[in-house]
Amino acid sequence: MSAKLSNAQIAWRAAQDIEDGAYVNLGIGLPEMVAKFQPPGRQAIFHTENGILNFGEGPAEGEEDWDLVNAGKKAVTLRPGAAFFHHADSFAMVRGGHLDVAILGAFEVAENGDLANWSTGPKGVPAVGGAMDLVHGAKRVAVITDHVTKDGKPKLVKRCSLPLTGVGCVSRIYTSLAVIDVENARFMLREKLSSISLDELQSMTGADLVVPPDSCDLVVPEI
Repeated sequence: MSAKLSNAQIAWRAAQDIEDGAYVNLGIGLPEMVAKFQPPGRQAIFHTENGILNFGEGPAEGEEDWDLVNAGKKAVTLRPGAAFFHHADSFAMVRGGHLDVAILGAFEVAENGDLANWSTGPKGVPAVGGAMDLVHGAKRVAVITDHVTKDGKPKLVKRCSLPLTGVGCVSRIYTSLAVIDVENARFMLREKLSSISLDELQSMTGADLVVPPDSCDLVVPEI
């Protein structure tokens, strides 16, 4: 494969599309990195399913308070005005449509917006967890992921083969190679790395890419 974005660069690109003051839930793993890259002059209000609103970046090593953790059991800090609440209240926020954005990882995303981000079997994620609620409770659902699996198979596919997290829920995908929107059950290419050709990108994508006239280069800083 040609050069690709690092995980930090993917997270940076996703962070650029978060509006100031948006209520945002970040999935466990790669999506958590998005919190590090808030654009200057903008600050999202981050929500975690285990009951914190408006948490901040992780503390310096050795300064963790292990009573303050996110859903991924990683230590966090608190911003002014942060709130604590019961797990049930947290999911009431999710299910009640009070989140503007949910950013999740993925095993597969289908061209119609279906999402599979859990699996079964000995190496699978044991349960769908709160992601099922997030993808249908948040106003906008985005995915950040490598463009292909470790063995080179497409993660953006025509139809998901793994158990679904949600149906028709994903609106934008940030990958290691491109930014792609889901519109009218098609993958719409918005940005791609200039170092790869459209044919190369298509060969690593399991469904047709539609290229609108305003498609442009994907440009990110060195991180």
